[in-house]
Amino acid sequence: MSRLGVGRLSVHMKLSRRQFIAGLAGVATAACAVPAYARWIEPRWLSIDRVTIPFFSATAPHPLRVLHLSDFHLSRVVPLTLIERAVRVGIAGQPDLAVITGDLITKELHQHNAYVRVLRELTDRMPVYAVLGNHDGGRWARARGGYPDTHAVRGLFAHSGIHLLHNASVPVRHGDRTLWLIGVGDLWADEMDAEQAFRDAPGTASTGRILLAHNPDSKDALGDRNWELMLSGHTHGGQVALPFLGTPMAPVRDHRYVSGLNRWRDRWIYTTRGVGNLHGIRFNCRPEISLLELTEATRS
Repeated sequence: MSRLGVGRLSVHMKLSRRQFIAGLAGVATAACAVPAYARWIEPRWLSIDRVTIPFFSATAPHPLRVLHLSDFHLSRVVPLTLIERAVRVGIAGQPDLAVITGDLITKELHQHNAYVRVLRELTDRMPVYAVLGNHDGGRWARARGGYPDTHAVRGLFAHSGIHLLHNASVPVRHGDRTLWLIGVGDLWADEMDAEQAFRDAPGTASTGRILLAHNPDSKDALGDRNWELMLSGHTHGGQVALPFLGTPMAPVRDHRYVSGLNRWRDRWIYTTRGVGNLHGIRFNCRPEISLLELTEATRS
């Protein structure tokens, strides 16, 4: 009887040991797979986000389709091929116009001519408007090894046929109506001049005003201005989104506006997760191409 008992105990111990080793192997595999996924797969796995936004206060002849791109961050970890793919996917959505909300580079502008060629694919097909981000040069960038001014990125826009709205506004025709695009300088670069940006835009407009501001925290400095929709980037959607912890890496004060469409007071803010990234990492936060359809607001 004792031998039988010992035999049973021995078999049980061997099975437990195998299970333990298998468990360790699974943990080791996951420990290797997650970083590999976050480095090599998700940063290149583009998401096409189609969003309807109630915008026009009066009947519109048709929805306005806006391609919203941001945070290309051309660098050693974000290849131009990814930016080119994002541009082509965006064009395939047949937008009426495109906006780019800053951070074309991370520190330096490489492959200028090739970058112009990629951006020309956009401007050859539709009007494109843009604002600058904190990485595009200036006070903030200079302190972190970037360009001391925005000359390089301004040149990129100019050679690509992109209209830079640096504290400026422009009317845009939509059917038989006119809406306004208003662009402000970057918040962190301390280049925002709301007075200058809104100077030529009408104080009231039934057709609507779209504000382009790289950083969604800009809303707090622009709350007394007239706009209905703000389009922003900057956050990368947090770049790493964790269960229960949310987006601790998002570089904003107000984490309610890290990504997607959100209400602020009686207005809308849309924050794209952007195309590129910093440090080559994304997790649970895929790069985004935003196709926004602006429709008539439903009256209550």
